[in-house]
Amino acid sequence: MSTELRRLRNYIGGEFRDAADGRTTQVVNPATGEAYATAPLSGQADVDAAMAAAAEAFPGWRDTTPAERQKALLKIADLFEERAEELIAAEVENTGKPIGLTRTEEIPPMVDQIRFFAGAARMLEGKGAGEYMEGLTSFVRREPVGVCAQVAPWNYPMMMAVWKFAPAIAAGNTVVLKPSDTTPASTVLLAEILGSVLPKGVFNVICGDRDTGRMMVEHPIPAMASITGSVRAGMQVAESAAKDVKRVHLELGGKAPVVVFEDVDIAKAVEDISVAGYFNAGQDCTAATRVLVHESIHDDFVAALAKAANETKTGMPDDEDVLYGPLNNPNQLKQVESFIERLPAHARVEAGGKRVGDKGYFYAPTVVSGLKQDDEIIQKEVFGPVITVQSFTDEDQAVEYANGVEYGLASSVWTKDHGRAMRMSKKLDFGCVWINTHIPLVAEMPHGGFKKSGYGKDLSAYGFEDYTRIKHVMTSLDA
Repeated sequence: MSTELRRLRNYIGGEFRDAADGRTTQVVNPATGEAYATAPLSGQADVDAAMAAAAEAFPGWRDTTPAERQKALLKIADLFEERAEELIAAEVENTGKPIGLTRTEEIPPMVDQIRFFAGAARMLEGKGAGEYMEGLTSFVRREPVGVCAQVAPWNYPMMMAVWKFAPAIAAGNTVVLKPSDTTPASTVLLAEILGSVLPKGVFNVICGDRDTGRMMVEHPIPAMASITGSVRAGMQVAESAAKDVKRVHLELGGKAPVVVFEDVDIAKAVEDISVAGYFNAGQDCTAATRVLVHESIHDDFVAALAKAANETKTGMPDDEDVLYGPLNNPNQLKQVESFIERLPAHARVEAGGKRVGDKGYFYAPTVVSGLKQDDEIIQKEVFGPVITVQSFTDEDQAVEYANGVEYGLASSVWTKDHGRAMRMSKKLDFGCVWINTHIPLVAEMPHGGFKKSGYGKDLSAYGFEDYTRIKHVMTSLDA
């Protein structure tokens, strides 16, 4: 007996619509491996319509007062709280994440982040007016950039959508947002919620694949393209946007070093690091998956980490004992499996290293030791529940190994020595350095990387300012 699939639709100019040519793709629940919905496979006509709607809405939204934009965002945050269970259900179906953790670890931060940007709308700052040339007064205006083309990833579909739309809308921009083709359900629900508050055309959602995203970035209307995704995707976006000199905001891959010195409490460090490495199945650009341990405690640390991995559980969303759910899609499962299959002979799989079950895309918590700095699994992002361990001899070698990758998003240092922690935080070439913790984020602080992890900031006043442009106004005092 076949089950009828739910039909998801684009949201353009205040209306839900199918793709103009009627094309669709199936959307699969990664916990079951079964399709539960269809979504539009949007083409050029859909992108044109969404961009036109956003462009038409921009002058009116741009000219609203910061207080009006704040009020709208605060209402959206309230609706997120009121409809939390609907959002959780959609996100769990999207991703297979544990229901309980989605409720406690995603809804509250999302609401808080929207409320932060609601406040930021009224806190734009610049230089005070002044006479820098005799008889002339200068001042600075901060203005929205215009229509923003935004592409969100599949690892945190709801939260990354918030990171995209909240600062953009708070600053007075209008938005065309594309969710990943594997996780559109929660974003379509967001469109319904935002559409009940915002004027038509301020927030638009189009579903589709990477070709849809490419059309968005190459479209002549957007003034800015923002993407959270892989390094490859970010490079393609930057190249496409350069053709008409669009602003680009890129949050790309990561390979976070977790530098553990000999003075730590091993049991406590292992407990915290294993959670930060396996949370969300390691599908997090900041995940604590590349551990560097001082040689004097290496063996004890590896043994404790392997024990923690064996005690960590993955499983179905309604199982309250699981830390994480499935990988997002069969291609991602294959990628993780292939990293383990290609391990060099000197590597040792201390725990896991295999698929769990034959239904859905689950992978066991894995620990790999005995690795060298130039090994593939050290240099490339696995994006799965795999923690690697290397040994270092001293602080200089720890810095060399930590910085010796093409990524620069996040890192952490574990030590009781305050001076050493401060030296490491200066030397680590990453956009975030945590000390004796790993992965907490707050709305007030910036998140973004260096090197091939991209540029631009999410969250914070810095992230808000990324969605504005600066204009110098000078007036004669004699007029």
